[in-house]
Amino acid sequence: MAEAEAVQLKEEGNRHFQRQDYKAAAKSYSQALKLTKDKALLATLYRNRAACGLKTESYVQAASDASRAIDINSSDIKALYRRCQALEHLGKLAQAFKDVQCCATLEPRNQNFQETLRRLNTSIQEKLRVQFSTDSRVQKMFEILLDGNSEADKLEKAANNLIVLSREEAGAERIFQNNGVALLLQLLDTKRPELMLAAVRTLSGMCSGHRARATAILHAVRIDRICSLMAVENEELPLTVCNLLQAIIDALSGEDKREHRGKEEALVLDAKKDMKQITSHLLDMLVSKKVSGQGRDQALNLLNKNVPRKDLAIHDNSRTIYVVDNGLRKILKVVGQVPDLPSCLPLTDNTRMLASILINKLYDDLRCDPERDHFRKICEEYITGKFDPQDMDKNVIAIQTVSGILQGPFDLGNQLLGLKGVMEMMVALCGSEREADQLVAVEALIHASTKLSRATFIITNGVSLLKEIYKTTKNEKIKIRTLVGLCKLGSAGGTDYGLRQFAEGSTEKLAKQCRKWLCNTSTDTRTRRWAVEGLAYLTLDADVKDDFVQDIPALQAVLELAKTPDKTVLYSVATTLVNCTNSYDVNEVIPELVQLAKFSKQHVPEEHPKDKKDFVDMRVKRLLNAGVISVLACMVKADNAILTDQTKELLARVFLALCDNPKDRGTIVAQGGGKALIPLALEGTDVGKVKAAHALAKIAAVSNPDIAFPGERVYEVVRPLVSLLNTQRDGLQNYEALLGLTNLSERSDKLRQKIFKEKALPDIENYMFENHDQLRQAATECMCNMVVNKEVQERFLADGNDRLKLVVLLCGEDDDKVQNAAAGALAMLTAAHKKLCFKMTQVTTQWLEILQRLCLHDRLSVQHRGLVIAYNLLAADAELAKKLVESELLEILTVVGKQEPDEKRAAVVQTARECLIKCMDYGFIKPVS
Repeated sequence: MAEAEAVQLKEEGNRHFQRQDYKAAAKSYSQALKLTKDKALLATLYRNRAACGLKTESYVQAASDASRAIDINSSDIKALYRRCQALEHLGKLAQAFKDVQCCATLEPRNQNFQETLRRLNTSIQEKLRVQFSTDSRVQKMFEILLDGNSEADKLEKAANNLIVLSREEAGAERIFQNNGVALLLQLLDTKRPELMLAAVRTLSGMCSGHRARATAILHAVRIDRICSLMAVENEELPLTVCNLLQAIIDALSGEDKREHRGKEEALVLDAKKDMKQITSHLLDMLVSKKVSGQGRDQALNLLNKNVPRKDLAIHDNSRTIYVVDNGLRKILKVVGQVPDLPSCLPLTDNTRMLASILINKLYDDLRCDPERDHFRKICEEYITGKFDPQDMDKNVIAIQTVSGILQGPFDLGNQLLGLKGVMEMMVALCGSEREADQLVAVEALIHASTKLSRATFIITNGVSLLKEIYKTTKNEKIKIRTLVGLCKLGSAGGTDYGLRQFAEGSTEKLAKQCRKWLCNTSTDTRTRRWAVEGLAYLTLDADVKDDFVQDIPALQAVLELAKTPDKTVLYSVATTLVNCTNSYDVNEVIPELVQLAKFSKQHVPEEHPKDKKDFVDMRVKRLLNAGVISVLACMVKADNAILTDQTKELLARVFLALCDNPKDRGTIVAQGGGKALIPLALEGTDVGKVKAAHALAKIAAVSNPDIAFPGERVYEVVRPLVSLLNTQRDGLQNYEALLGLTNLSERSDKLRQKIFKEKALPDIENYMFENHDQLRQAATECMCNMVVNKEVQERFLADGNDRLKLVVLLCGEDDDKVQNAAAGALAMLTAAHKKLCFKMTQVTTQWLEILQRLCLHDRLSVQHRGLVIAYNLLAADAELAKKLVESELLEILTVVGKQEPDEKRAAVVQTARECLIKCMDYGFIKPVS
């Protein structure tokens, strides 16, 4: 019974195979295999399932099944050939050649086998040629690099060649197989910077996209040695080693998005142990005095990038929990470093900010209150453990730690400010005789006064203290910080003109002092950075921002600071630019509610006279003239955790404000604005991505895409624009996105295909139904360009939809622009497919009336498109042509065709005459002499 059922299942599988349902066929063969022990039937079933594997591109399975059939019958020619095909697809050419050789021996006259033999032989020879060529090149490079007498230019050329070779799969594999890792380790031992950089970059290339090689290299080089290389006092080497470690992490975690199959997958079953070891070493680097400031920054960058979840929908946050349990105290130690104390670790200007960002990301990655409570307790214990009446240095470190946390997870920082003794210690340190203590205390006060309620408390209790320090200190660093503290407290009312904290004119005086420090190039960068931070608060005041954009030296100083290696200035610069362009969110003021608030004696927000549109436009113009776009593009490129999602959102807001005037968009494109906006539209906060996408839409709507987004970059613009075709977005965003897509879809079919693949078509169709005239017009114009694409045409050809009906009805609209676009779409559709000519006559009874109206239209472009549609219908079928000739359309064509074809009307008259000629060809009308 089982054997009979197996035969039936085999027959069923054959029927599925003939119907090209290969998955169902494979399933039937698999069921049959379980029921039979007959060797001949088993061989047939395996052979047939191998055929299914070839059809579904499951080449590993196909090769395995064919091998099982061959094990039963070694001369099974079909199984041999199927295994040959599978092995060829897997890149195992030598084994495939052997199989087809057996097939050709068994059937020497089979042309298919002979052709496969020739093809495989050619491929094998080419592979061997490349392999031997690569082998010799690799060997030659190493000989030059390890020869102590090699000339400098030869060394540099050999090192660069090795890097290039490692980025190709064949080259990377040859370096690896030819004992390349050991040779690269010898290069690292030379201690020559250029050779060490070349070795590290080559190792990075070998690790990229190959999990097994990455694991082998990690174990051969060892994580402790990699970390020691990253710890050196040098800017370039730590960054290069960081890139190597990132390539290893990406390969181990699968972030490189490459496929790993067969033996490659089996070599590395679980990378968790290696990942944990890497994380542990990076955490140890944070508190080691042997690690340079640059090395510490790179360790923090790697932790920032790889520990917190990239998507909160992923449930597993075990890496974050591990870092909190084993490394949070180490991160807090970095945050609490005070550069003026002798015990301070080596730091850069960015180190403490990077550590604050890491604390923020770890805190945000926690899933529940118990996890957050545990995090908070560790912070509380660390800070309170530092308080010591006998040791002022420890107290300073405790307050510095609170200050650092306030720059990260602000809610947690606020909770820590409530700890007994924290605020008192801040005030006590302000009165200290040591300048280092005052410096830390003033910074902590600045970060503590972010919320208006807390700022009000400090205004009451701390302003006099800050003013006293400002007047008495001779230390410029303390002076600038106290000034920023006063700036921040002065701006606590935000943009509300009626909530000014200080007397009129005070904020302008503070701003003037900040601008003075900015313009003093002899002042160190860090002090000038604090001056920018002061302006970031004060430019909420319209008088201050107006004065600032007119002070060209101060404006240039801010823009130049944004290009420096100190990336902690990015947020302050971005905030200042947001304030100057008024690109922050403003609540809509409803007059009725204002009256009600006044009646009930509630506070009503007031707009400053200089925040009106003409003042904002003037400030935007001044910023563009100062070259702000190139600075923004430079800021976007910062490959650093300090470029947070919040900073990206601020940059996107500024770009959107700068793109508002169509006349300025050419300048923005010329200075690289289009290119800089793409990453902002793809990554960051939801608000930031929408703002950047809207700015891209504004540029794409009026610019030549080949200039604005050169090369392959233009395809990256499509997704952000499609994301704006959403009912949650406002009408202007929808409209400008449609204009941008219309412009792009005009360029090439490849772009039209990209728009189609991003599933934009249903959204474009939805907007064609809109009551809003401009939205309907923009959507119809976009569809007019899209219908050139074959896949879009197929959607119109499909039965059971009203797409063609909608286009025909839009041709009858009163709006000339909508008619023009719809008629263009219909002209192209009817020219492409005869079926659509017939379908047009069936979708609505008004089709003939609409066509006649188009052919009589006052606007020549609409009339021309109508006549083209008429010609397409006439050319499609004699019966359809007869129906048209019997209508009033013939008279219309005759009248138009008899007109004198002047320069403007030439195309219209010529098309009408071609329609009449087509009617004459059918014999429906005769020429008159």
